[in-house]
Amino acid sequence: MPDLPTPQDATEAALFAECWDAVLSYADLCTVGPESAGHLASEAFAAGLREAREAGPGPGAARRPARLPRIPLLLVAVRTTAAAWEESGRGDGLDPDLRLWLNSEHAARYTGPPLGRPVALRGLRDMQEPDAALLWLTEVEALPPHVVARTLGLDPATVSDEVAQVRGLFRDRCRRNHLDTPMDARCRSYARLLDAVHRSPAADIPGDLSRHLATCVPCAEAAACLRPHDGGLPAALAGGVLGWGGLAYLERRRRAAEARLAAHPGADPDAPARPGAHKARMVRGALLVTAVLVSALALAVSMTQGGSSAGTGAADGDLSARRPVTDPGFSLPVTAATRPASKTAKPSASPSPRADRATRDPDPEPQGTPSTTARPGTPRPSTAEPPSCTAVYDVVNEWTDGFQAIVTVTTDRALDDWRVAWSFRDGQRVGRMWDAEYAQNGPRVTATAADYNKSVAAGGKLTFGFLGSWRGANSPAYDLTLDGRTCALKTG
Repeated sequence: MPDLPTPQDATEAALFAECWDAVLSYADLCTVGPESAGHLASEAFAAGLREAREAGPGPGAARRPARLPRIPLLLVAVRTTAAAWEESGRGDGLDPDLRLWLNSEHAARYTGPPLGRPVALRGLRDMQEPDAALLWLTEVEALPPHVVARTLGLDPATVSDEVAQVRGLFRDRCRRNHLDTPMDARCRSYARLLDAVHRSPAADIPGDLSRHLATCVPCAEAAACLRPHDGGLPAALAGGVLGWGGLAYLERRRRAAEARLAAHPGADPDAPARPGAHKARMVRGALLVTAVLVSALALAVSMTQGGSSAGTGAADGDLSARRPVTDPGFSLPVTAATRPASKTAKPSASPSPRADRATRDPDPEPQGTPSTTARPGTPRPSTAEPPSCTAVYDVVNEWTDGFQAIVTVTTDRALDDWRVAWSFRDGQRVGRMWDAEYAQNGPRVTATAADYNKSVAAGGKLTFGFLGSWRGANSPAYDLTLDGRTCALKTG
């Protein structure tokens, strides 16, 4: 394992203490075991620190070149080092899903032409480094305001106002970068509408724009950055910078922040820094250089994830129940063409008790997340009655811990309102839906019409899409019904 570089001053000693945990956390997601994680983290940390030193202002430099703040810069070094491992034949130590991603067109976006890179990455890079660091520590590292203020030397009383300002700055940078992005005529026609709609939290998204966002990844990424007030900003930042494993990294950092707060419940958030704090941090940084040899052993104990071998990087338990971010769908998705086969297990021959109950009563009333348009169930027809509708359930995108699907139902009879329900076999959770309201009760999901698409002519189609999360397997939906009547279901 290579040695970490020696801190040059108190500032770099503080960097060691603050950044190593983040680098090791992401390296663990990218590898198959603690030993590989330690090697990858050490190489990436050394390479990233060298890059940071070289990019610093020289004696005659008039202006520092634009670059990422320290933590995301080091995390990008992890991904870059992983790519070098794969290229040099050392990829057997990397997570299989990461290897698939590194050899796909999606990874090429991060090293290709600058105007083709994700909007979030370009927007963060275009900000002043202190502003970008404030945004990253708050949104992605999930640090509380008083910790962010102490880390960056800000006034704790005003840090919340400064965070609001840098969110606005980030939105402005992303808007400019999105308009500068080469795009086809259809995306160009929606660009200014996308900006206008996402300026207000209460604005409704027009149906045609909503359908476009369901199928266009770059525009959906831009939408997440242009609407920082709806809770999707952390995922947009992590996905835009890391490119792979963004949601899993978010969950780990949120849990790490909670653990730190729990370990010091009585700490005074406004207490001034103790004299000699910089010297103590430098000593800790120097000790870390020697302690890195045992970091692989500590990793196995400190990280309950165990996700390197599983490849999902998801936290223990139901991610959707804890909801580390509002919308799981804005990490960078992998297209169906590069969907990892190793992550999709066959459905169990013996369904769980919940799935078994869903089979016996396939259209229960929603109780988990009540929808404003959800209505009591319509009596189910006789099982002998032929289907009066056909449905297509199509997973159009799937990535490490999430997916995007579109449901299209063709009805034989005219509708003045509708309710579509289906069941999941593998515990999938819906995170966001467009062109319909939804509620989920266990494996059963119920989608009801929006105000503008309730009426459907006989022989017509109704369509809606959603973003969801999954762990272990992502089998297609089954037992799909329209107003309680079974539909002939096709899966894509």
